[in-house]
Amino acid sequence: MATFPDQLRTPRLVLRRYRDGDLEDLVAIESDLEVVRYLYWEPRSREEVATALAGRIGPASLGEDGDILQLAVEHGARVVGELVLWTRSAQHQQAEVGFVFSPRHRGQGLATEATAALLDWAFASGRIHRVFGRADARNSASVALMRRLGMREEALLRENEWFKGEWSDEVVCAVLAADWQDVHGG
Repeated sequence: MATFPDQLRTPRLVLRRYRDGDLEDLVAIESDLEVVRYLYWEPRSREEVATALAGRIGPASLGEDGDILQLAVEHGARVVGELVLWTRSAQHQQAEVGFVFSPRHRGQGLATEATAALLDWAFASGRIHRVFGRADARNSASVALMRRLGMREEALLRENEWFKGEWSDEVVCAVLAADWQDVHGG
């Protein structure tokens, strides 16, 4: 089992487990219509965010199928985003990455910096062979982020999901541990 440390630091960010004090920052993110456009929920109320936050607080490790890390991304002592890493198959060493960031902090490279740090940690654990990400094909910012990280587009799934009242296409990108090390040295 790979246990996430108390925190990971990058030049500008801290990746850490959630805590109760993150509620207000998380409400600002998860109640924003622009943020949730490509997520599976509508803008959340303060009460809904508080319930969701309670489920994010606690141990953070990867090892068994379905294990999930939900990490706060802190910049300037404020939570500006979230990273998620799921163990999709422990046997085949497959994980899925996801990310959500405040629109106020886009265009600064924070999501790329944070996600790269998480993938460095995941691959260094020796328990992950391949990480993939999925995005609605219309979510060009998320697809571009995966490409900046060196993830290759593996699939375009045409109208594979009925999403918020319409059919949507999905892009799947992935990177192997060996390819990550070749590009990032991690």
